[in-house]
Amino acid sequence: MGRFSIFKKISAVAVLFLALMAGLFSTEIRQLYHTIHLFDADVIVYNFSHMRDIAPNYVISRQGPVNVLAKQAQPLPETFLYKGELRTFSDFLTDSSTTALVVVHGNTLTHESYYQGTEALDYRISWSMAKSFLSAIFGVAVAEGKIKDLHAPVTDYVPSLKGSGYDGVSIKNVLQMSSGVYFNEDYSDFNSDINRFGRVMALGGSFDTFAESLTSAREQGRFMHYVSIDTHVIGMVLRAATGQSIVEYFNEKLWSKLGTEQDAIYLTDSVGEPMVLGGLNLISRDYARFGMLYRDRGALNGEQIIPAEWIEQSITPDAPHLMPGRRANADTNFGYGYQWWLPENPDQEFLAIGIYGQYIYIDRKHDVVIVKNSADRNFMANDYENKDIAVAAFRAIALSLSADNMSAN
Repeated sequence: MGRFSIFKKISAVAVLFLALMAGLFSTEIRQLYHTIHLFDADVIVYNFSHMRDIAPNYVISRQGPVNVLAKQAQPLPETFLYKGELRTFSDFLTDSSTTALVVVHGNTLTHESYYQGTEALDYRISWSMAKSFLSAIFGVAVAEGKIKDLHAPVTDYVPSLKGSGYDGVSIKNVLQMSSGVYFNEDYSDFNSDINRFGRVMALGGSFDTFAESLTSAREQGRFMHYVSIDTHVIGMVLRAATGQSIVEYFNEKLWSKLGTEQDAIYLTDSVGEPMVLGGLNLISRDYARFGMLYRDRGALNGEQIIPAEWIEQSITPDAPHLMPGRRANADTNFGYGYQWWLPENPDQEFLAIGIYGQYIYIDRKHDVVIVKNSADRNFMANDYENKDIAVAAFRAIALSLSADNMSAN
């Protein structure tokens, strides 16, 4: 047999093998492709509203009567001040690649607009706003006595974390992004920890195993360093403490009571574990309903869904490295509680924030909730600046809806 014939046979076997592998792993190959190109300029808007087509997911059905919002349209302010400079709302919404803006004053929807070809019933990826949802149900478990001491180490509940960077780290420090665990959250770095985590989801790995692989970088409880996997570890503690899956507990304690319009969709790993650190997908109005629940101290229609005491603890920084403002022992100028953010000089305000410009802004003083969804590829270019500008814009909207301004209109 000639070498050419042997080469042809080897080539044919190789092609057959590759075709077989492509068939067996077609889902993983497709997911990896979409993960790598998730934030590309020409697809980012579409992807952020179609994550269920890109990654494994679990649907949690809406239940019960809808918490109906009245509607009374109010104009947005044309301008707002940022550091003494007058800015226009239209430029702000365009420059930050807004896809949705929903404003609720009291129980009234006063503004709702959608951009870049998206619509009201499009699902929106939460990214890290999901962390605040997990905090909510974690507080329920604390109130139920299933988690008795926030100072206990996470390894009391999750022994598999022994030997990792989480060995001996308290639940409280993990809740407050002060675990001391090393984590690179640079989305622009292909080899960063957050992007490695994304490839775990795409290629069929376990989020638990990923958390167990991380190492310590500094002493716990001294520095506020944003580590998304901290939230997954909190989820691991919650599962162990309640004996229930995240989706079961989430549905039972929060989702079934919230009066939402649409289902919730959680992205998952290959074993069905939800991406609690950023994988929730809702419509914008349902994000607003969650914000209203926290604005109203956890109560809805006479039922205390989330403990009011837990909510206050969640939005009250209690250590120097967690306080709002520029400080040496944090990598942000925003304050931090139990998976909730506080802007500089807060006045009854707090936020859930997700990468690429996702916000639930809550202003109790003016009885306002604002949801902004975005596909802002420049969000990380100046994290401080972009969040500060957004807060300035939100404050202007809230002020415009205050009783005095409303009566003037």
